[in-house]
Amino acid sequence: MKRFRRRLCMASVMAVAVVLTACGGPPPVPDTKNLDELYQAAKAEGEVVWFAPKPEAQMKPAIEAFEKKYPGIEVRYTNKKAPDLVTQLNVEQAADRVTFDVSNAGGLTVLPSQSMAAKVDWASYEVPSDQIFADDFVYVWAVPKVWAYNTDALAPNDVPSSWDDLLDPQWNGGKLSVESRGSFMTVWAQDPTLGADAGLDYASRLAELKPHYTENTTQAHTLVVSGQTPVGTDLINLVLEDESKGAPVAVAPVGPTNANKSYLFVADGAPHPAAGRLLTAFLASDEGQSALVDTYNSVIPTNTDCTDAATNRVIGALCAAGVEWFSETDIAQYEQFSDFFPEVEEALGTNVN
Repeated sequence: MKRFRRRLCMASVMAVAVVLTACGGPPPVPDTKNLDELYQAAKAEGEVVWFAPKPEAQMKPAIEAFEKKYPGIEVRYTNKKAPDLVTQLNVEQAADRVTFDVSNAGGLTVLPSQSMAAKVDWASYEVPSDQIFADDFVYVWAVPKVWAYNTDALAPNDVPSSWDDLLDPQWNGGKLSVESRGSFMTVWAQDPTLGADAGLDYASRLAELKPHYTENTTQAHTLVVSGQTPVGTDLINLVLEDESKGAPVAVAPVGPTNANKSYLFVADGAPHPAAGRLLTAFLASDEGQSALVDTYNSVIPTNTDCTDAATNRVIGALCAAGVEWFSETDIAQYEQFSDFFPEVEEALGTNVN
């Protein structure tokens, strides 16, 4: 009987051990003080899982550069929309089952992502101070919001060159493709010479033209490239990528605009916390930025600065079109956006959901 009890006790302990192993929490935060120590910890993890709202082809040069610099660490990348990233990470953290290491935040996903980011001393991993945002985010690229036009559909003299030009009656009846969420209006809440109230009035007047509304900016871009709408809201990286392939699309000289900063962060509870930190720090470095710049995804100055126009296509395109830009500088601006965007949707008449 005693032997049976001992066996039962041992079996129970083993069962608990199995359960704890299967259901154990996330790996411990790496106790590393510099990049060399971080690499050794990351190498022991063997891989890093990165989710971001970018085609893998655009991220491939940076991934290859990272894997070359840090052999022994494989990058597993997934293209996933930013709002979906927030939802997935929120669910996974609640279940203590985080499946990815590095996530993306930008626009309206910045505020909800704050509480989901791991606490990291990015300065110890040589991340430039001007790329560290709200302590735990790292600024890695900007994707300025622009207005684009189809070069086959419009003669040079007919291209709109200001926000006011877009209200001309000639664009009435679906000739403008417009992203229905209203993020293209961000600059109105940033630039004091424009102003949020004036922006809401502008959005109401734009709605009177009955634009062709799209669910997202990518869809608006597609309509411009195909010529279905001669002008539309867009993202500069989409314009430059298709323009480089010979598509009839270009940046319209409508400004100012929002530079649309995008940040990476390591998820709290990440399965590979050291590798996640190492990848993020690398992408913020000069070497990482050099790999990103050719796919139009690099850091640009916070506000208008054409110094690097010759070496950075995004800056070059904005400056060539005469478009000034503004970027986010503190978390309070994102709090303002969370109030402003729903009001823009209401003014546009797109707040159906």
